Amino acid sequence: MAMEVAPLHRESSSSGNINKHLTDDGKYVRYTAEQVEALERVYAECPKPSSLRRQQLIRECPILANIEPKQIKVWFQNRRCREKQRKESSRLQTVNRKLTAMNKLLMEENDRLQKQVSQLVCENGFMRQQLQTAPTVTDASCDSVVATPQHSLRDANNPSGLLSIAEETLSEFLAKATGTAVEWVQMPGMKPGPDSIGIFSISQRCGGVAARACGLVSLEPKKIAEILKDRPSWFRDCRNLEVFTMFPAGNGGTIELVYSQIYAPTTLAPARDMWTLRYTTSLENGSLVVCERSLSGYGAGPDAAAAAQFVRAEMLPSGYLIRPCEGGSIIHIVDHLNLQAWSVPEVLRPLYESSKAVAQKMTIAALRYVRQVAHETSGEVVYGLGRQPAVLRTFNQRLSRGFNDAINGFNDDGWSLMNADGAEDVIIAVNSTKNLIGANNSAHSFSFLGGILCAKASMLLQDVHPAVLVCFLREHHAEWADFSVDAYSAALWKAGSYAYPGMRPMRFTGSQITMPLGHTIEQEELLEVIRLEGHSFAQEDAFVSQDIHLLQICSGIDENAVGACSELVFAPIDEMFPDDAPLLPSGFRIIPLESKAKDTQEVLTTNCTLDLTSSLEAGLAINHAAVDGSSSHSLRSVLTIAFQFPFESNLQDNVATMARQYVRSVISSVQRVAMAISPSGLSPVLGPKLSAGSPEALTLAHWICQSHSYHLGAELLRSDSVGGDSVLKHLWHHPDAILCCSLKSLPVFIFANQAGLDMLETTLVALQDITLDKIFNESGRKALYTEFAKLMQQGFACLPAGICMSTMGRNVSYEQAVAWKVLSAEENAVHCIAFSFVNWSFL
Repeated sequence: MAMEVAPLHRESSSSGNINKHLTDDGKYVRYTAEQVEALERVYAECPKPSSLRRQQLIRECPILANIEPKQIKVWFQNRRCREKQRKESSRLQTVNRKLTAMNKLLMEENDRLQKQVSQLVCENGFMRQQLQTAPTVTDASCDSVVATPQHSLRDANNPSGLLSIAEETLSEFLAKATGTAVEWVQMPGMKPGPDSIGIFSISQRCGGVAARACGLVSLEPKKIAEILKDRPSWFRDCRNLEVFTMFPAGNGGTIELVYSQIYAPTTLAPARDMWTLRYTTSLENGSLVVCERSLSGYGAGPDAAAAAQFVRAEMLPSGYLIRPCEGGSIIHIVDHLNLQAWSVPEVLRPLYESSKAVAQKMTIAALRYVRQVAHETSGEVVYGLGRQPAVLRTFNQRLSRGFNDAINGFNDDGWSLMNADGAEDVIIAVNSTKNLIGANNSAHSFSFLGGILCAKASMLLQDVHPAVLVCFLREHHAEWADFSVDAYSAALWKAGSYAYPGMRPMRFTGSQITMPLGHTIEQEELLEVIRLEGHSFAQEDAFVSQDIHLLQICSGIDENAVGACSELVFAPIDEMFPDDAPLLPSGFRIIPLESKAKDTQEVLTTNCTLDLTSSLEAGLAINHAAVDGSSSHSLRSVLTIAFQFPFESNLQDNVATMARQYVRSVISSVQRVAMAISPSGLSPVLGPKLSAGSPEALTLAHWICQSHSYHLGAELLRSDSVGGDSVLKHLWHHPDAILCCSLKSLPVFIFANQAGLDMLETTLVALQDITLDKIFNESGRKALYTEFAKLMQQGFACLPAGICMSTMGRNVSYEQAVAWKVLSAEENAVHCIAFSFVNWSFL
């Protein structure tokens, strides 16, 4: 039907005229169904065709021959405009539904707070009345502790007993989810609003630790319940969950007896396990509930031999309330635990007494995971390299699980400790039964391997934000890693693998390329492939690519996330890695601890020297902290490092030595990085000792200088540099290489100043692996042996000019070497031997 002529510019700006075009006589004519179909086909392939493509379209489609190219252009403009309006309308509808649901949640929260205020007013009035009538009686139970008795399985010998426990659990859970059974306060840093994923709260003055979340998810209640009940899929610290008994409850629900194991987040604490009753049922208003609580009296876990590695935790009534609503479901999540903080070192107890940590690891993680699955189901998430979302989620889970397995080293997985005498700072564990087999492809099995070796350690950090440190480690791999060691692990995925990393030296070119694979909605977790470009020193490999590829997951990089753990976990892969590629994860985990207002010196003198061999800067930091109390409120965190290495049976000891030295080198690098990014500029490492059994750095510096003056009659430092704390600083920056070695059957170095570390080309942490005889050549060793008796008799000796060796194999010349005994001021005993290499230089 013809329409009256309208200005052309109005047609181009209106989407209502998309199926009409202007004819030669100046009238609008409606497109035929065949013309619209032809245009839609082209639009599906190319929403914005070029002028040549539009002319080609007119030539190829005779049904469009009577339409001007300009009108075709206008049709595509209007079509794009209509598509944009449709998407915007859909987005606004989604936002409107979310705001409606959020408003409903806020109204419910307001009602709950009103009830809580009324309850507190009543309690306050009652307390006043009690105080007036009985002023001598005091009530110590002012805390709002939820008294939840643990039920024994003796109460569950019959179905009616189980159902009674389940109904009681349901009632207590609902009182926490929507009532006032727990005094909830808003989670710091997570205000509710249109852009938030939900409303988050943590407990205040409650028995145990508890967290709660409310949010809207565009999935059906049954699907959400199915996802949340599969706890290992979203709770990264859940090692295992087994359902041992399941039967109907008689009211349309089910009751399950569940045994679960929870990984320890660090090497300094044991893992947890729980026996729980899980009750799934529907309410009269159509809501679906999954609630759970601990059961006592069941003894150890299914494997009694492995039960000794776990501490029994308690789950107080917790669970999920899922209510259907327009556009999906509203979820209420409650996690209430007693993690038995008494079983960990005192310095770690804030972690096990923190509701914020439970909120981040469990409550918020559960809601985020469900929302992630909902977005993937709707097709809103785009991933790289053609990988499906489920495959990438599997990679995330495998990396996290492999890293947790390495940290915990469970006996039932085949792990055992090497040299487990408790004196080593780096723990070495071996698994001879573990092999690298892909998920469904036995072709990736490496049967020639003798097993897997893991070097792991934990240490305390101070005044360093975990997210900032992890971001630096992620972006600057070359600052802390050894390319040859990376190449050793990566060689398993290449045909020409070799047995020991030192046999094929490599160098890193400095180029690090990041290829994103995927990320979560809020980008709190990133999955990516890292390519490190490198070249071999060997002439025969000069033209062979030596690039290394790492599959890497990085999480906890939001600096504003309170209580969040930051992780960087990676595993070497082949350039074209399949979905079932074998993974051997290594990495870093930094867990923040609740800061407490304590004096720094008090913190250091308690039993919390959990760090590894501290650097000299640690001693500087401690002495400054003793003067300046401003660091008493600084952030503290626990850094856990675990690196895994495959090995052949005949090379286990060699790989163990390499792994221990490599991890110490990584720790030293991390310490330097942490000190550089620390706001205070001081070392973030807590611990007053240079190594186990050695004096503090400042004390040792005084001993070195005093002994030099006593034996040689000359001052090592200028007289104005000897007093106070400055002696350590001046000794550290002395131009001569000053080193101290222990008096043992095999003397090893225990201290070096900056010049000494530069001369040996090593770090303070790796210094203790260097023996005295390794740095001298044959003539130097002979001179030392000749003068050693004189050294021990008169207290000092002067060695002639000679040549020594750095750890990198380079020759170092020196004009003179002076050795003297370092005496302990308190006991007047020989503590160590000090060496000063004068005017040294590389040849």
